[in-house]
Amino acid sequence: MDRLNPRFLAVKESATLAINQRARALRQAGQLVCHLGFGESPFPVPPLMVEALQEHAGEKAYLPGEGLPALREAAAAFLRRQGHALQAANMLVGPGSKELLFDLLAILAGPVLVPVPAWVSYAPQAALLGKPFVPLATSRERGYRLSPETLAQACTAHPGPKTLILNSPGNPTGTIYSLEDLRGLAEICEREGVIVLSDEIYGLVTFAGGPAPSMATVLPSQTIITTGLSKAFAAGGWRLGLAAVPDALGALMAPLRAMISETFSAVSAPIQYGALPALAYGPKIEAFVERTTAIHRAASTFLFERFQALGLLCPRPEGAFYLFPDFEPHREALATRGITTGAALAEALLRDAGVATLPGEDFGMAAESLTLRVASVDYDGAEVLERFGKGAASDDLFPRLKAGADALEAFLGARTA
Repeated sequence: MDRLNPRFLAVKESATLAINQRARALRQAGQLVCHLGFGESPFPVPPLMVEALQEHAGEKAYLPGEGLPALREAAAAFLRRQGHALQAANMLVGPGSKELLFDLLAILAGPVLVPVPAWVSYAPQAALLGKPFVPLATSRERGYRLSPETLAQACTAHPGPKTLILNSPGNPTGTIYSLEDLRGLAEICEREGVIVLSDEIYGLVTFAGGPAPSMATVLPSQTIITTGLSKAFAAGGWRLGLAAVPDALGALMAPLRAMISETFSAVSAPIQYGALPALAYGPKIEAFVERTTAIHRAASTFLFERFQALGLLCPRPEGAFYLFPDFEPHREALATRGITTGAALAEALLRDAGVATLPGEDFGMAAESLTLRVASVDYDGAEVLERFGKGAASDDLFPRLKAGADALEAFLGARTA
């Protein structure tokens, strides 16, 4: 249709949202599906947050576009506890960190550099904005982490202003950049003037304990942090995100406020009040995050060990709730069944085994790559939260994950070691 902007016609629906709707539809139709395709925390929202939301359900006035002042102060204090020198004036509140990332990319000049595999929305957001998207190759041997050498080469090839997006702990791989990793990248970013968007939405979901190392620690003047409620606080549907813009990048704040005023105006007032207990991070909230993260670690480890037994190549997850197995050792056997791409593998798994996943191609991998993104959250979060640590085995705690692993084993015709 010639009345539609072709830039928008080229972008398809988010792969993660699409597989979620497809898996749900199959379940509603009566089909047994192990849903390993969508990364939504399965736990109930902490009661303190629910109570705050209920108490302020009658709040109906427009809040300031940049966010409720008390929430901005709480967000700054939350990040100060992680070692960042931030004040309320550095903080912005948005309807999810996804929207804030889009707004930041719209304002920042130059191409978008992203290590791949990467979250499914980075490249489409760049495409929607008409910005060049530069995928940066990584390797499984390095846990799909960006190397300084690759970043330096990209900077040479793309002179001028540019933005690097780093996501740690990472979706789709579950790997984390160490401080040493970040220092190596920061040296190049500082020299080349690269602005870093540090996507820390999984920053508290780390299996070694404590927040994940942040680029803002080693390169504070050039790093913008984005985070939100959806992962560690199990409130994805609340759609509340945060951005922390350092003083050195203060010139961004005026256009960001203007963009907010002309687009979403302000985040829902009751939701902002409901977020206050999360960012206050008192003992009950901290205990919730620690317990749920321990469960994420157990679920991820359970699947990782099953994948290893099946001969899949997969970095050990260090955080978040994802794994990124590579079926390359099974390529020859899969090819005899007409499966030569990740997309064909994901489709066959859903059709023949009732296991929903996403192909690595959706995350920037080559079409012929036999990689899949697996989310380890298909279980009853409330039930597991109650039973975890009381002697139940993983097979019993995570029956749908076990069923999915069993179905995958049967699909491959393999026997676990």
